[in-house]
Amino acid sequence: MAVYKRNYVKKVNKRNWFSNLSLTNSLIILNVVTYFISLLILTIYGEKFFLDNIALSPMLVLSGQTIWTFLTSMFSHVMFFHLFANMFSLFFVGNFVEKIIGRKRMLWFYIIAGIVGGAFFVIGGILFNNDIPGIGASGAIFGLVGILAVLIPYSRIYLIAGPLIVLLIQAILSQVLSSSILATFNFIFNILVIVMIFAIFSWNPSIRKLAVPIQLPMWLLPIVAIVPLIILGYFVSLPISNSAHFGGLVVGLAYGFYLRKRYNKKVKMLRRMYK
Repeated sequence: MAVYKRNYVKKVNKRNWFSNLSLTNSLIILNVVTYFISLLILTIYGEKFFLDNIALSPMLVLSGQTIWTFLTSMFSHVMFFHLFANMFSLFFVGNFVEKIIGRKRMLWFYIIAGIVGGAFFVIGGILFNNDIPGIGASGAIFGLVGILAVLIPYSRIYLIAGPLIVLLIQAILSQVLSSSILATFNFIFNILVIVMIFAIFSWNPSIRKLAVPIQLPMWLLPIVAIVPLIILGYFVSLPISNSAHFGGLVVGLAYGFYLRKRYNKKVKMLRRMYK
């Protein structure tokens, strides 16, 4: 009887842990798991198999061969920094949005925003004759940012500009340095970006300045996060899909306006809370 009771309590505790886990945190765990699965697939089957069957390739999708990659690509990452940056953003933005719209709406919206972001990526690849495959959760995350930009546009938020500056330097150096030297710099840059991200949480103002924080209203965040990279993309090649970001953002803005119209009183209360 005692053994049965202990086993029952363990099962209940496990159930409670999973049931209390937010959808956002569950998505983060899923992305981390698929990150290691992606590395395993690359090791066993090679890069071509991964790019053809997991990543989103515009021309393959256009031919109707790999439609499923709209889903697989939005949960896949192969570079640790890419995973870290996306999951860091998802943790804060996603948990906030989930509290506002609820778990079920959050799940469906996240998937739809990711798929639409992928569709914009495919369209962009076709229009600009660019068949470079893409992966990552950025499209869905920008969709979440779009919701907040509409529902709480005047809420103040800090943009960590340091990583964007590092990305700019990295992109410029990639045009002038050899691949062997650039690999060393890329490692240093990735460490520097992680330090900048965590520096924003320091109690020491001098350390926080390492992140180059810029305070701005929520409505301005998606503009600042997309427009400079679009302009920069005309001069140097960036490992970033602005089209996917824009596609996810469009879905987020549209859904945000829908929620504002349907739940006008609740949105007004929300705005008063986050001025």
